[in-house]
Amino acid sequence: MKAMLLAAGLGTRMGELTRDLPKPLLDVDGKPLIVHLVESLVTAGFADLVVNVAYLGELIEAALGDGSRFGARIAYSREPDGPLGTGGGVKRALPLLGTAPFLLVNADVRSDYPFARLRRPLVGQAHLVLVDNPAHNPAGDFALCSDGRLANQGEPMLTFAGLSVLDPRLLEGAGEGAFSLTPLLRAAADAGQLRGERYAGTWLDVGTPARLAQARTPHS
Repeated sequence: MKAMLLAAGLGTRMGELTRDLPKPLLDVDGKPLIVHLVESLVTAGFADLVVNVAYLGELIEAALGDGSRFGARIAYSREPDGPLGTGGGVKRALPLLGTAPFLLVNADVRSDYPFARLRRPLVGQAHLVLVDNPAHNPAGDFALCSDGRLANQGEPMLTFAGLSVLDPRLLEGAGEGAFSLTPLLRAAADAGQLRGERYAGTWLDVGTPARLAQARTPHS
């Protein structure tokens, strides 16, 4: 199974911290965020990685190279006209990802989730990892049903962790240009094609200076 890291965002909420550095290269515990993820993925058996890049993408490519020093093979999906969003970025990268289901990870996530758990046959069009709702997303994103299906409404409402497995068919018929994956995931939920799991371990969306400080705090 291949894995894709979403690393093309502008990181505007980080302010001056990302003026000259893309958010995935911000340091946590002596390594860039994206390096922590690459190492975790390789440990879990994901050796073929795709990274999409746009804003200051050349710095990400310089930091990761071809992936050989991590025991990986890294290909880059470049978005030269600006970030294409989660959906547009994945669609542009599909020629590099192939036709089989693949793991998709937000490059600004800090987590101890065991990625090897996702190396299993996919049921439906997508499988999402969910976490308890953080302060910045109190309403949650999807409801987890007792049979593992996800719904757009119900209880308990949980937050999408930015870790998922997608079937490329999820993007069939999607338009060109920049767009979000969210409407496609919601449509899959309505069609009974979206499944998920609840993860209670360490997880943090490093999206703001305050949450970056939290990620840098021991045992955060």
